Amino acid sequence: MSKLFFNISGPCVPGEHYMLDPLRGIDYELTDLIDQRQYFIIHAARQSGKTTLLWELVRNINAKGDYYALYCSLEAIQELTDPQVGIPAVVKKIGNCVKEQRLPDGFAKEADYSDFTGVLKSTLVDYCRSLDKPLILLFDEADCLSNGTLITFLRQLRDGFVSRGMVPFVSSIALVGMRNIRDYKASIRPDSATLGSASPFNIVKKSLNLRNFTHAEVVQLYGQHTAQTGQGFEPQAIDYAFEQTQGQPWLVNAIATEIIEEILKKDYTKPITKDLLEQAIQNIILARGTHFDSLMERLKEGRVRRVIEPLILGEEVVDMGSDDYLYTRDLGLIREIGSKTEPANPIYAELIIRALNWNVQNSIKNAHTDYTVPRYMKNGKIDMDFLINDFQQYWRENSEIWKRRYKIDFYEYEEAAPHLIIQAFLQRVVNGGGKVIREMALGKDRADLCVLYDGLKYPVELKILRDNSSVPDGLKQLSGYMDKVGSDTGWLVVFDRDTEKAWEEKIYLKKESVNGKEITVAGC
Repeated sequence: MSKLFFNISGPCVPGEHYMLDPLRGIDYELTDLIDQRQYFIIHAARQSGKTTLLWELVRNINAKGDYYALYCSLEAIQELTDPQVGIPAVVKKIGNCVKEQRLPDGFAKEADYSDFTGVLKSTLVDYCRSLDKPLILLFDEADCLSNGTLITFLRQLRDGFVSRGMVPFVSSIALVGMRNIRDYKASIRPDSATLGSASPFNIVKKSLNLRNFTHAEVVQLYGQHTAQTGQGFEPQAIDYAFEQTQGQPWLVNAIATEIIEEILKKDYTKPITKDLLEQAIQNIILARGTHFDSLMERLKEGRVRRVIEPLILGEEVVDMGSDDYLYTRDLGLIREIGSKTEPANPIYAELIIRALNWNVQNSIKNAHTDYTVPRYMKNGKIDMDFLINDFQQYWRENSEIWKRRYKIDFYEYEEAAPHLIIQAFLQRVVNGGGKVIREMALGKDRADLCVLYDGLKYPVELKILRDNSSVPDGLKQLSGYMDKVGSDTGWLVVFDRDTEKAWEEKIYLKKESVNGKEITVAGC
Protein backbone atom coordinates (compact mmCIF):
# COMPACT_ATOMS: atom_id res chain seq x y z
CA MET A 1 0.00 0.00 0.00
CA SER A 2 1.35 3.46 -0.92
CA LYS A 3 2.04 6.00 1.77
CA LEU A 4 -0.62 8.51 2.71
CA PHE A 5 0.03 12.19 2.04
CA PHE A 6 -1.43 15.60 2.87
CA ASN A 7 -4.08 16.58 0.32
CA ILE A 8 -4.29 20.09 -1.18
CA SER A 9 -6.27 19.36 -4.36
CA GLY A 10 -9.84 18.09 -4.37
CA PRO A 11 -11.73 15.97 -1.87
CA CYS A 12 -9.89 13.71 0.58
CA VAL A 13 -10.01 9.96 -0.09
CA PRO A 14 -9.70 7.39 2.72
CA GLY A 15 -6.61 5.25 2.20
CA GLU A 16 -4.90 7.94 0.10
CA HIS A 17 -4.76 11.03 2.29
CA TYR A 18 -4.16 11.96 5.89
CA MET A 19 -7.63 13.01 7.02
CA LEU A 20 -9.96 13.41 9.97
CA ASP A 21 -13.50 12.06 10.19
CA PRO A 22 -15.40 14.35 7.76
CA LEU A 23 -18.58 14.00 9.83
CA ARG A 24 -16.97 14.89 13.16
CA GLY A 25 -19.31 16.99 15.27
CA ILE A 26 -22.04 17.16 12.65
CA ASP A 27 -23.08 13.53 12.14
CA TYR A 28 -25.91 13.55 14.71
CA GLU A 29 -27.45 16.72 13.31
CA LEU A 30 -27.36 15.34 9.78
CA THR A 31 -28.86 12.02 10.89
CA ASP A 32 -31.72 13.82 12.65
CA LEU A 33 -32.45 16.03 9.64
CA ILE A 34 -32.51 13.05 7.28
CA ASP A 35 -34.67 10.92 9.59
CA GLN A 36 -37.10 13.86 9.90
CA ARG A 37 -37.27 14.16 6.07
CA GLN A 38 -35.97 17.71 6.18
CA TYR A 39 -34.39 19.90 3.50
CA PHE A 40 -31.27 21.74 4.70
CA ILE A 41 -28.23 23.82 3.75
CA ILE A 42 -24.54 23.05 4.32
CA HIS A 43 -22.26 25.99 3.62
CA ALA A 44 -18.59 26.70 4.22
CA ALA A 45 -15.67 28.54 2.67
CA ARG A 46 -13.81 27.19 -0.33
CA GLN A 47 -11.68 24.07 0.23
CA SER A 48 -12.82 23.45 3.77
CA GLY A 49 -14.09 19.88 3.34
CA LYS A 50 -17.64 20.14 1.96
CA THR A 51 -17.29 17.57 -0.82
CA THR A 52 -15.29 15.22 1.39
CA LEU A 53 -18.13 15.38 3.93
CA LEU A 54 -20.78 14.66 1.28
CA TRP A 55 -18.92 11.65 -0.06
CA GLU A 56 -18.58 10.23 3.43
CA LEU A 57 -22.25 10.94 4.16
CA VAL A 58 -23.32 9.11 0.99
CA ARG A 59 -21.15 6.11 1.89
CA ASN A 60 -22.55 5.96 5.42
CA ILE A 61 -26.20 6.30 4.35
CA ASN A 62 -25.96 3.66 1.64
CA ALA A 63 -24.03 1.31 3.92
CA LYS A 64 -26.79 1.42 6.56
CA GLY A 65 -29.38 0.52 3.92
CA ASP A 66 -32.36 2.59 5.10
CA TYR A 67 -32.16 5.08 2.22
CA TYR A 68 -30.66 5.59 -1.21
CA ALA A 69 -28.22 8.52 -1.08
CA LEU A 70 -27.13 10.31 -4.27
CA TYR A 71 -24.33 12.88 -4.61
CA CYS A 72 -24.71 15.38 -7.46
CA SER A 73 -22.39 18.32 -8.23
CA LEU A 74 -23.93 21.21 -10.17
CA GLU A 75 -20.63 23.00 -10.83
CA ALA A 76 -20.64 22.23 -14.57
CA ILE A 77 -24.03 23.94 -14.98
CA GLN A 78 -23.09 27.34 -13.57
CA GLU A 79 -22.90 29.09 -16.96
CA LEU A 80 -26.38 27.90 -18.02
CA THR A 81 -28.51 30.82 -16.85
CA ASP A 82 -31.44 30.16 -19.23
CA PRO A 83 -33.74 27.63 -17.49
CA GLN A 84 -34.77 26.14 -20.86
CA VAL A 85 -31.19 24.90 -21.12
CA GLY A 86 -30.17 24.80 -17.46
CA ILE A 87 -32.98 22.66 -16.04
CA PRO A 88 -32.66 19.83 -18.61
CA ALA A 89 -28.91 19.91 -17.88
CA VAL A 90 -29.64 19.46 -14.15
CA VAL A 91 -31.93 16.50 -14.86
CA LYS A 92 -29.35 14.88 -17.15
CA LYS A 93 -26.63 15.45 -14.54
CA ILE A 94 -28.74 13.68 -11.89
CA GLY A 95 -29.27 10.82 -14.36
CA ASN A 96 -25.52 10.47 -14.94
CA CYS A 97 -24.92 10.41 -11.18
CA VAL A 98 -27.55 7.68 -10.75
CA LYS A 99 -25.65 5.52 -13.27
CA GLU A 100 -22.18 6.31 -11.93
CA GLN A 101 -23.14 5.65 -8.32
CA ARG A 102 -25.10 2.53 -9.25
CA LEU A 103 -28.48 3.46 -7.85
CA PRO A 104 -31.48 1.62 -9.32
CA ASP A 105 -32.16 2.26 -13.02
CA GLY A 106 -35.17 4.14 -14.29
CA PHE A 107 -34.37 7.81 -13.72
CA ALA A 108 -35.75 10.20 -16.39
CA LYS A 109 -36.63 7.42 -18.84
CA GLU A 110 -39.69 9.37 -20.01
CA ALA A 111 -38.48 12.88 -19.30
CA ASP A 112 -40.08 15.66 -21.36
CA TYR A 113 -37.22 18.15 -21.53
CA SER A 114 -39.35 20.69 -23.38
CA ASP A 115 -41.30 21.17 -20.13
CA PHE A 116 -38.41 22.94 -18.38
CA THR A 117 -40.71 24.37 -15.68
CA GLY A 118 -41.74 20.91 -14.51
CA VAL A 119 -39.33 18.26 -15.79
CA LEU A 120 -37.10 18.27 -12.68
CA LYS A 121 -40.03 17.67 -10.34
CA SER A 122 -41.75 15.11 -12.58
CA THR A 123 -38.63 13.00 -13.11
CA LEU A 124 -37.90 12.97 -9.37
CA VAL A 125 -41.52 12.02 -8.63
CA ASP A 126 -41.42 9.14 -11.12
CA TYR A 127 -38.06 7.92 -9.85
CA CYS A 128 -39.03 8.09 -6.17
CA ARG A 129 -42.22 6.16 -6.98
CA SER A 130 -40.11 3.35 -8.47
CA LEU A 131 -37.73 3.02 -5.50
CA ASP A 132 -38.18 0.64 -2.58
CA LYS A 133 -36.48 3.08 -0.18
CA PRO A 134 -36.58 6.88 0.31
CA LEU A 135 -34.11 8.97 -1.73
CA ILE A 136 -31.65 11.43 -0.17
CA LEU A 137 -30.29 13.92 -2.71
CA LEU A 138 -27.15 15.97 -1.91
CA PHE A 139 -26.52 18.83 -4.36
CA ASP A 140 -22.90 20.02 -4.20
CA GLU A 141 -21.98 23.47 -5.62
CA ALA A 142 -25.67 24.36 -5.54
CA ASP A 143 -24.85 28.05 -5.28
CA CYS A 144 -23.23 27.90 -8.74
CA LEU A 145 -26.67 28.11 -10.31
CA SER A 146 -27.91 31.60 -11.12
CA ASN A 147 -30.61 33.63 -12.81
CA GLY A 148 -33.57 31.77 -14.28
CA THR A 149 -32.02 28.33 -13.80
CA LEU A 150 -31.70 28.89 -10.05
CA ILE A 151 -35.25 30.22 -9.73
CA THR A 152 -36.77 27.34 -11.68
CA PHE A 153 -34.61 24.77 -9.88
CA LEU A 154 -35.66 25.97 -6.42
CA ARG A 155 -39.32 26.34 -7.41
CA GLN A 156 -39.58 22.74 -8.56
CA LEU A 157 -37.85 21.40 -5.46
CA ARG A 158 -40.19 23.40 -3.27
CA ASP A 159 -43.20 22.27 -5.26
CA GLY A 160 -42.16 18.65 -4.78
CA PHE A 161 -41.58 19.24 -1.06
CA VAL A 162 -44.99 20.75 -0.33
CA SER A 163 -46.92 18.08 -2.31
CA ARG A 164 -45.02 15.01 -1.12
CA GLY A 165 -47.78 14.11 1.33
CA MET A 166 -49.76 13.00 -1.74
CA VAL A 167 -47.07 12.36 -4.33
CA PRO A 168 -43.71 10.56 -3.81
CA PHE A 169 -40.74 12.91 -3.79
CA VAL A 170 -37.18 13.19 -2.44
CA SER A 171 -37.17 12.50 1.29
CA SER A 172 -34.32 14.90 2.15
CA ILE A 173 -32.35 17.37 0.06
CA ALA A 174 -29.16 19.19 0.99
CA LEU A 175 -28.02 22.28 -0.93
CA VAL A 176 -24.29 22.62 -0.40
CA GLY A 177 -21.93 25.44 -1.32
CA MET A 178 -20.04 28.47 -0.07
CA ARG A 179 -23.09 30.59 0.52
CA ASN A 180 -25.90 30.43 3.02
CA ILE A 181 -29.45 30.35 1.67
CA ARG A 182 -30.00 34.07 2.18
CA ASP A 183 -27.27 34.74 -0.40
CA TYR A 184 -28.99 32.73 -3.12
CA LYS A 185 -31.05 35.87 -3.68
CA ALA A 186 -27.90 37.57 -4.97
CA SER A 187 -27.75 35.07 -7.83
CA ILE A 188 -31.29 35.81 -8.99
CA ARG A 189 -31.75 38.52 -11.63
CA PRO A 190 -33.76 40.63 -11.98
CA ASP A 191 -34.07 41.50 -8.29
CA SER A 192 -37.85 41.30 -8.50
CA ALA A 193 -37.73 37.65 -9.54
CA THR A 194 -38.22 35.67 -6.33
CA LEU A 195 -40.20 32.72 -5.16
CA GLY A 196 -42.81 34.88 -3.52
CA SER A 197 -41.07 35.18 -0.15
CA ALA A 198 -38.06 36.86 1.43
CA SER A 199 -36.07 33.67 0.96
CA PRO A 200 -35.80 31.97 -2.41
CA PHE A 201 -36.14 28.57 -0.71
CA ASN A 202 -38.12 28.94 2.51
CA ILE A 203 -38.56 25.22 3.22
CA VAL A 204 -35.09 24.79 4.72
CA LYS A 205 -35.17 23.38 8.25
CA LYS A 206 -31.58 24.25 9.13
CA SER A 207 -28.44 25.86 7.77
CA LEU A 208 -25.21 24.19 8.90
CA ASN A 209 -21.75 25.71 8.66
CA LEU A 210 -18.63 23.53 8.64
CA ARG A 211 -16.09 24.55 11.23
CA ASN A 212 -12.31 24.65 10.94
CA PHE A 213 -10.00 22.17 12.66
CA THR A 214 -9.43 22.68 16.38
CA HIS A 215 -5.90 22.73 17.79
CA ALA A 216 -6.40 19.15 18.99
CA GLU A 217 -7.47 18.09 15.50
CA VAL A 218 -4.38 19.67 13.94
CA VAL A 219 -2.32 17.65 16.43
CA GLN A 220 -4.26 14.53 15.42
CA LEU A 221 -3.85 15.15 11.67
CA TYR A 222 -0.14 15.88 11.86
CA GLY A 223 0.21 12.91 14.20
CA GLN A 224 -0.92 10.61 11.40
CA HIS A 225 2.17 11.63 9.43
CA THR A 226 4.39 11.02 12.44
CA ALA A 227 2.86 7.58 12.96
CA GLN A 228 3.49 6.63 9.32
CA THR A 229 6.99 8.10 8.81
CA GLY A 230 8.43 8.72 12.28
CA GLN A 231 8.88 12.39 11.41
CA GLY A 232 7.64 14.51 14.27
CA PHE A 233 6.18 18.01 14.44
CA GLU A 234 7.66 19.94 17.36
CA PRO A 235 4.95 21.30 19.71
CA GLN A 236 5.92 24.91 18.91
CA ALA A 237 5.53 24.15 15.21
CA ILE A 238 2.00 22.79 15.69
CA ASP A 239 1.07 25.77 17.86
CA TYR A 240 2.36 28.14 15.19
CA ALA A 241 0.54 26.25 12.45
CA PHE A 242 -2.76 26.61 14.32
CA GLU A 243 -2.10 30.27 15.16
CA GLN A 244 -1.39 31.17 11.54
CA THR A 245 -4.18 29.08 9.95
CA GLN A 246 -6.82 29.08 12.70
CA GLY A 247 -7.44 25.50 11.58
CA GLN A 248 -8.47 26.31 7.99
CA PRO A 249 -8.24 22.80 6.49
CA TRP A 250 -6.55 23.62 3.19
CA LEU A 251 -3.94 25.83 4.88
CA VAL A 252 -3.16 23.17 7.51
CA ASN A 253 -2.53 20.63 4.74
CA ALA A 254 -0.71 23.07 2.44
CA ILE A 255 1.85 24.07 5.07
CA ALA A 256 2.67 20.44 5.83
CA THR A 257 2.91 19.62 2.12
CA GLU A 258 5.28 22.54 1.48
CA ILE A 259 7.60 21.46 4.28
CA ILE A 260 7.61 17.73 3.61
CA GLU A 261 7.66 17.69 -0.18
CA GLU A 262 9.28 20.97 -1.21
CA ILE A 263 11.58 22.11 1.60
CA LEU A 264 12.73 18.80 3.07
CA LYS A 265 12.25 16.77 -0.14
CA LYS A 266 10.72 13.90 1.87
CA ASP A 267 13.69 13.60 4.21
CA TYR A 268 11.78 12.14 7.13
CA THR A 269 14.83 12.12 9.44
CA LYS A 270 14.51 15.85 10.15
CA PRO A 271 11.96 17.11 12.70
CA ILE A 272 9.47 19.76 11.61
CA THR A 273 10.24 22.98 13.49
CA LYS A 274 8.63 26.39 13.84
CA ASP A 275 11.35 27.85 11.59
CA LEU A 276 10.30 25.45 8.84
CA LEU A 277 6.68 26.48 9.38
CA GLU A 278 7.60 30.15 8.93
CA GLN A 279 9.51 29.38 5.74
CA ALA A 280 6.64 27.28 4.37
CA ILE A 281 4.07 30.00 5.05
CA GLN A 282 6.15 32.61 3.24
CA ASN A 283 6.60 30.22 0.32
CA ILE A 284 2.91 29.53 -0.15
CA ILE A 285 2.02 33.22 0.24
CA LEU A 286 4.50 34.20 -2.46
CA ALA A 287 3.38 31.33 -4.72
CA ARG A 288 -0.24 32.55 -4.59
CA GLY A 289 -1.78 29.27 -5.73
CA THR A 290 -5.29 28.75 -7.04
CA HIS A 291 -6.76 28.57 -3.53
CA PHE A 292 -5.55 32.07 -2.78
CA ASP A 293 -6.33 33.48 -6.21
CA SER A 294 -9.94 32.33 -6.08
CA LEU A 295 -10.34 33.70 -2.57
CA MET A 296 -8.68 37.02 -3.35
CA GLU A 297 -10.83 37.35 -6.47
CA ARG A 298 -13.68 37.99 -4.05
CA LEU A 299 -11.99 41.25 -3.00
CA LYS A 300 -13.24 42.71 -6.29
CA GLU A 301 -16.87 42.33 -5.23
CA GLY A 302 -18.44 45.52 -3.91
CA ARG A 303 -20.14 43.77 -1.00
CA VAL A 304 -16.79 42.31 0.12
CA ARG A 305 -14.97 45.62 -0.32
CA ARG A 306 -17.50 47.33 1.93
CA VAL A 307 -16.39 45.03 4.76
CA ILE A 308 -12.69 44.61 3.98
CA GLU A 309 -11.84 48.28 3.41
CA PRO A 310 -12.87 49.38 6.92
CA LEU A 311 -10.97 46.34 8.19
CA ILE A 312 -7.80 47.64 6.52
CA LEU A 313 -8.41 51.08 7.99
CA GLY A 314 -9.24 49.69 11.45
CA GLU A 315 -12.38 51.81 11.52
CA GLU A 316 -15.71 51.37 13.24
CA VAL A 317 -17.45 48.01 12.97
CA VAL A 318 -19.96 47.75 10.15
CA ASP A 319 -23.38 46.24 10.82
CA MET A 320 -22.60 42.63 11.72
CA GLY A 321 -26.10 41.65 10.65
CA SER A 322 -25.84 43.11 7.16
CA ASP A 323 -25.91 40.84 4.12
CA ASP A 324 -22.50 42.17 3.07
CA TYR A 325 -20.94 41.29 6.41
CA LEU A 326 -22.51 37.84 6.66
CA TYR A 327 -21.59 37.05 3.06
CA THR A 328 -17.93 38.02 3.63
CA ARG A 329 -17.84 35.93 6.80
CA ASP A 330 -19.38 32.92 5.04
CA LEU A 331 -16.70 33.17 2.35
CA GLY A 332 -14.16 32.54 5.10
CA LEU A 333 -12.41 35.92 4.78
CA ILE A 334 -13.22 37.22 8.27
CA ARG A 335 -14.02 35.91 11.73
CA GLU A 336 -15.44 37.34 14.95
CA ILE A 337 -13.56 37.42 18.24
CA GLY A 338 -16.07 38.71 20.77
CA SER A 339 -17.21 42.08 19.45
CA LYS A 340 -14.15 42.44 17.23
CA THR A 341 -13.86 41.38 13.60
CA GLU A 342 -10.56 40.48 11.98
CA PRO A 343 -9.25 38.50 9.00
CA ALA A 344 -10.05 34.80 9.29
CA ASN A 345 -6.40 34.04 10.01
CA PRO A 346 -3.01 35.80 9.83
CA ILE A 347 -2.19 34.20 6.47
CA TYR A 348 -5.34 35.64 4.88
CA ALA A 349 -4.61 39.02 6.51
CA GLU A 350 -1.24 39.05 4.76
CA LEU A 351 -2.75 37.92 1.48
CA ILE A 352 -5.46 40.58 1.50
CA ILE A 353 -2.89 43.35 1.79
CA ARG A 354 -0.49 41.80 -0.72
CA ALA A 355 -3.25 41.17 -3.24
CA LEU A 356 -4.30 44.81 -3.10
CA ASN A 357 -0.82 46.35 -3.14
CA TRP A 358 0.96 43.92 -5.49
CA ASN A 359 1.11 46.42 -8.35
CA VAL A 360 2.35 49.15 -6.03
CA GLN A 361 5.19 46.90 -4.84
CA ASN A 362 6.20 46.17 -8.43
CA SER A 363 6.14 49.86 -9.26
CA ILE A 364 8.35 50.66 -6.27
CA LYS A 365 10.67 47.81 -7.24
CA ASN A 366 11.09 49.37 -10.68
CA ALA A 367 11.56 52.91 -9.38
CA HIS A 368 14.80 54.81 -10.00
CA THR A 369 15.66 54.84 -6.28
CA ASP A 370 16.74 51.53 -4.72
CA TYR A 371 14.21 51.24 -1.88
CA THR A 372 15.85 48.32 -0.05
CA VAL A 373 17.27 47.82 3.44
CA PRO A 374 20.95 48.61 2.65
CA ARG A 375 19.95 52.18 1.75
CA TYR A 376 18.54 52.69 5.26
CA MET A 377 21.01 50.86 7.52
CA LYS A 378 22.81 52.99 10.10
CA ASN A 379 24.82 51.64 13.03
CA GLY A 380 23.29 48.19 12.59
CA LYS A 381 19.71 49.46 12.63
CA ILE A 382 17.19 50.70 10.09
CA ASP A 383 17.15 54.49 10.04
CA MET A 384 13.39 54.74 10.10
CA ASP A 385 13.36 58.54 9.93
CA PHE A 386 15.26 58.34 6.65
CA LEU A 387 12.97 55.58 5.41
CA ILE A 388 9.80 57.49 6.32
CA ASN A 389 11.22 60.64 4.71
CA ASP A 390 11.76 58.66 1.48
CA PHE A 391 8.17 57.46 1.69
CA GLN A 392 6.93 61.03 2.17
CA GLN A 393 8.59 62.03 -1.07
CA TYR A 394 7.26 58.95 -2.86
CA TRP A 395 3.76 59.72 -1.56
CA ARG A 396 4.00 63.34 -2.65
CA GLU A 397 5.02 62.35 -6.18
CA ASN A 398 2.73 59.36 -6.68
CA SER A 399 -0.28 59.55 -4.36
CA GLU A 400 -2.70 61.09 -6.86
CA ILE A 401 -1.84 58.45 -9.47
CA TRP A 402 -2.31 55.57 -7.04
CA LYS A 403 -5.50 56.97 -5.52
CA ARG A 404 -7.02 57.19 -9.00
CA ARG A 405 -5.89 53.66 -9.78
CA TYR A 406 -7.34 52.31 -6.54
CA LYS A 407 -10.64 53.92 -7.45
CA ILE A 408 -10.73 52.71 -11.05
CA ASP A 409 -8.41 49.72 -11.44
CA PHE A 410 -8.35 48.26 -7.92
CA TYR A 411 -12.05 47.78 -7.25
CA GLU A 412 -12.70 51.16 -5.56
CA TYR A 413 -10.37 50.72 -2.58
CA GLU A 414 -9.63 54.44 -2.81
CA GLU A 415 -10.27 55.07 0.88
CA ALA A 416 -7.67 52.48 1.88
CA ALA A 417 -5.09 53.62 -0.67
CA PRO A 418 -2.81 55.44 1.84
CA HIS A 419 -2.63 52.39 4.11
CA LEU A 420 -2.07 50.01 1.22
CA ILE A 421 0.64 52.11 -0.44
CA ILE A 422 2.76 52.64 2.67
CA GLN A 423 2.50 48.93 3.47
CA ALA A 424 3.65 48.14 -0.07
CA PHE A 425 6.56 50.54 0.43
CA LEU A 426 7.59 48.98 3.74
CA GLN A 427 7.19 45.47 2.33
CA ARG A 428 9.42 46.34 -0.61
CA VAL A 429 12.11 47.69 1.73
CA VAL A 430 12.34 44.56 3.90
CA ASN A 431 11.66 41.89 1.24
CA GLY A 432 14.08 39.01 1.58
CA GLY A 433 15.41 39.93 5.00
CA GLY A 434 12.55 40.96 7.25
CA LYS A 435 8.79 41.20 7.40
CA VAL A 436 5.92 43.53 8.15
CA ILE A 437 3.56 42.34 10.89
CA ARG A 438 0.05 43.72 10.50
CA GLU A 439 -2.81 43.83 12.96
CA MET A 440 -6.18 44.48 11.36
CA ALA A 441 -9.48 44.50 13.19
CA LEU A 442 -12.73 46.36 12.69
CA GLY A 443 -13.58 48.69 15.53
CA LYS A 444 -9.99 49.35 16.65
CA ASP A 445 -9.90 52.73 14.85
CA ARG A 446 -6.26 52.16 14.02
CA ALA A 447 -3.93 50.04 11.90
CA ASP A 448 -0.90 48.72 13.74
CA LEU A 449 2.23 47.67 11.88
CA CYS A 450 5.56 46.42 13.08
CA VAL A 451 8.60 46.18 10.82
CA LEU A 452 10.82 43.29 11.91
CA TYR A 453 14.41 43.21 10.72
CA ASP A 454 17.48 41.47 12.11
CA GLY A 455 15.77 40.83 15.45
CA LEU A 456 14.71 44.46 15.95
CA LYS A 457 11.17 45.87 15.99
CA TYR A 458 10.03 49.16 14.49
CA PRO A 459 6.35 49.87 15.40
CA VAL A 460 4.36 52.08 13.04
CA GLU A 461 0.88 53.53 13.43
CA LEU A 462 -1.17 54.80 10.47
CA LYS A 463 -3.79 57.53 10.83
CA ILE A 464 -6.09 59.44 8.52
CA LEU A 465 -6.28 63.07 9.67
CA ARG A 466 -9.98 63.62 10.30
CA ASP A 467 -10.02 66.27 13.05
CA ASN A 468 -7.90 67.76 15.84
CA SER A 469 -8.12 64.55 17.88
CA SER A 470 -6.54 62.31 15.21
CA VAL A 471 -2.90 62.94 16.14
CA PRO A 472 -3.36 62.80 19.95
CA ASP A 473 -5.39 59.59 19.56
CA GLY A 474 -2.72 58.16 17.30
CA LEU A 475 0.03 58.97 19.80
CA LYS A 476 -1.90 57.31 22.59
CA GLN A 477 -2.67 54.22 20.52
CA LEU A 478 0.89 53.88 19.27
CA SER A 479 2.25 54.23 22.80
CA GLY A 480 0.05 51.32 23.87
CA TYR A 481 1.16 49.27 20.87
CA MET A 482 4.81 50.04 21.68
CA ASP A 483 4.24 48.62 25.17
CA LYS A 484 2.85 45.49 23.54
CA VAL A 485 5.85 44.93 21.24
CA GLY A 486 8.44 46.16 23.77
CA SER A 487 9.80 49.21 21.95
CA ASP A 488 10.76 52.68 23.20
CA THR A 489 10.67 54.29 19.76
CA GLY A 490 7.84 54.40 17.26
CA TRP A 491 6.54 56.19 14.17
CA LEU A 492 3.09 57.73 13.60
CA VAL A 493 2.30 58.38 9.93
CA VAL A 494 -0.58 60.83 9.44
CA PHE A 495 -2.27 61.17 6.05
CA ASP A 496 -3.88 64.55 5.36
CA ARG A 497 -6.44 64.25 2.56
CA ASP A 498 -7.19 67.97 2.35
CA THR A 499 -6.60 68.71 -1.35
CA GLU A 500 -6.58 72.47 -0.69
CA LYS A 501 -3.53 72.21 1.57
CA ALA A 502 -0.04 72.72 0.14
CA TRP A 503 2.36 69.78 0.29
CA GLU A 504 4.82 71.95 2.24
CA GLU A 505 2.24 72.08 5.01
CA LYS A 506 1.39 68.38 4.87
CA ILE A 507 4.94 67.01 4.79
CA TYR A 508 6.78 67.20 8.12
CA LEU A 509 8.71 65.16 10.69
CA LYS A 510 8.58 66.00 14.38
CA LYS A 511 9.42 64.26 17.63
CA GLU A 512 6.96 63.70 20.48
CA SER A 513 7.47 62.17 23.91
CA VAL A 514 4.62 60.01 25.26
CA ASN A 515 4.99 58.18 28.58
CA GLY A 516 8.76 58.28 28.26
CA LYS A 517 8.70 56.93 24.69
CA GLU A 518 9.97 58.75 21.62
CA ILE A 519 7.50 58.91 18.75
CA THR A 520 8.27 60.42 15.37
CA VAL A 521 5.18 61.98 13.78
CA ALA A 522 5.35 62.05 9.99
CA GLY A 523 2.86 64.08 7.97
CA CYS A 524 1.90 62.92 4.49
